[in-house]
Amino acid sequence: MEQIPLDKLAKVYRKIRDRIGKLTQDYETEVENLKEQQTEVANAMKDILMSTGQKSANTAQGTIILGTKTRFTTNDWDSFKKFVLEHEVVELLEQRIAQSNMKQFLQDNPTLVPPGLDQATEYTITVRKPSK
Repeated sequence: MEQIPLDKLAKVYRKIRDRIGKLTQDYETEVENLKEQQTEVANAMKDILMSTGQKSANTAQGTIILGTKTRFTTNDWDSFKKFVLEHEVVELLEQRIAQSNMKQFLQDNPTLVPPGLDQATEYTITVRKPSK
């Protein structure tokens, strides 16, 4: 079987990547437009329910329910981390590892590996446009 030259494979790869990028951009633009419209409709329904003092409304098209959502943030991560450690409430944090920080930590401390740490490394391919 004849091997396909790398320059042709790179050209096809870039064409596919560019097409995926265009489709993704078009998709994201359309989804963003729809989400904006959906937010406007949701705000209109919220305004109606709040102005009439209703918690929900039954319609022929579905039940509309007015709910609340609370989100927590911090504007002082250093103090927040100190609080978490001081009160031993690590469950206030989500369970995920900061990838670049862990990579740097392991590079700086090659003999100090946290227990239970799994690592998966895979080869990747990057294709750049030729320089002019």
